[in-house]
Amino acid sequence: MILASGSPQRKAILEQLGVAFTVVVPEVDELTEGDPRAVVKENALRKAGAVSSDETVLGADTEVVLEGRIYGKPRDREEAERSLRELSGREHEVISGIALRRPGEDARSAVAVTRVRFRELAEPDVAWYLATGEWRGRAGGYAIQGKGAALVEAIAGDYWNVVGLPVPALLALEPGLLRSGATGHPVS
Repeated sequence: MILASGSPQRKAILEQLGVAFTVVVPEVDELTEGDPRAVVKENALRKAGAVSSDETVLGADTEVVLEGRIYGKPRDREEAERSLRELSGREHEVISGIALRRPGEDARSAVAVTRVRFRELAEPDVAWYLATGEWRGRAGGYAIQGKGAALVEAIAGDYWNVVGLPVPALLALEPGLLRSGATGHPVS
């Protein structure tokens, strides 16, 4: 399998599952506006379609959504702070699109949604998290699998989706994935 993503989180999830894969980071123009479910699905399809291979290619995209607004990766500390303050004490959705493309076949895709509730964040909480730098390169400005776990009060749905790869949705698209010569190590 080819993972069409540079995400260390997606790589770690596939490694944990024991899936043999190679990483190829595609160069694509990603959508950033529109219906969130359509945006993540289209971005995943674009990533999977941008890699030429005689193997199955997996593309994925994950966004944080609050009241229909997509919170992408913050450009700077100020944007990360704004995102954290807006998410504080509220429930948002983490929406991921995945696409699998086999040679000679049309791509198959799925969308997964997990609801995440942040606890009410006090000023010291926001300052502490921003100081960690963990917000960099993270949709919504946080990483639930790291120190960002301290921001979260509850989740409803697939935890791995919040990390960056919805495992149940992936296995529904590719049921034999865990039985197909899994090694636990990437090939790249």
